[in-house]
Amino acid sequence: MKKSFVLLSFLMGAVVLSSNYLVQFPINYYGLDELLTYGAFSYPIAFLITDLTNRSFGKLVAQKIVYFGFLLGIGFTIIFSTDFADLISIRIAVGSGIAFLTAQLLDVQIFDNLRKKKWFIAPLTSSIIGSTIDTFLFFFISFYATGVPWFTLALGDLAVKIFVALIMLIPFKMLLKTFKPI
Repeated sequence: MKKSFVLLSFLMGAVVLSSNYLVQFPINYYGLDELLTYGAFSYPIAFLITDLTNRSFGKLVAQKIVYFGFLLGIGFTIIFSTDFADLISIRIAVGSGIAFLTAQLLDVQIFDNLRKKKWFIAPLTSSIIGSTIDTFLFFFISFYATGVPWFTLALGDLAVKIFVALIMLIPFKMLLKTFKPI
């Protein structure tokens, strides 16, 4: 379990770092620049990691993965992608941290409460609710009153996150054989 814990913690940190970096770049195709950033595609993987951990090792270990992932991800974000001369860059780091902890810990609790339902209910419900909380907290903290169209970006981002959450059910189901339920 220790090896899995370290691997999952580092994966979580990598997802947070990549998402924090990618959220700075709007998708400049098909008029999506005010609706969507690249971060929407990587962040839902954090919910997959949390949910697999919760299913296999339980709520307490999942919470520890969230905390370790938070420390690694925010640490990496501050070191590698925060420009301290740029207020938006700092707000992205702060917004990411607050949104991540809130959404992921909520995800862990919701998943734990629904774990005895059909295999897809807990990960799908917890991911959609967590993604919604994460998205609006992050975009509000990071971009409110900056001139960035944060609300439309949040809506576009959330739509992709929900779509990716549905797709993440496929690896979740496949990985259930590797990560045995408690």
